[in-house]
Amino acid sequence: MTLTESHPTDLVKVKVEFVKPFEGTNTTEFTFKPQGDQTAVTWSMAGHNNFVAKALCLFMNMDRMIGRDMENGLAQLKSVVEAAVKK
Repeated sequence: MTLTESHPTDLVKVKVEFVKPFEGTNTTEFTFKPQGDQTAVTWSMAGHNNFVAKALCLFMNMDRMIGRDMENGLAQLKSVVEAAVKK
């Protein structure tokens, strides 16, 4: 993972390089939008798929594969931020 762009109030971009189950490079974005006294955080990932990756996507549910990891990551981010605010 390589941090490629950061705007503390609205965006963090990360370049993610995968080795398994197949090689690939994706861009991950965290976007932040104020909502009253809270902040809505969206975590997205985009990249190009080669032929093999496209074929695998026909048979695999990507939301089911990585969705739980993304939800856990957002929950951990929330915990860290809330702990910092309490200090």
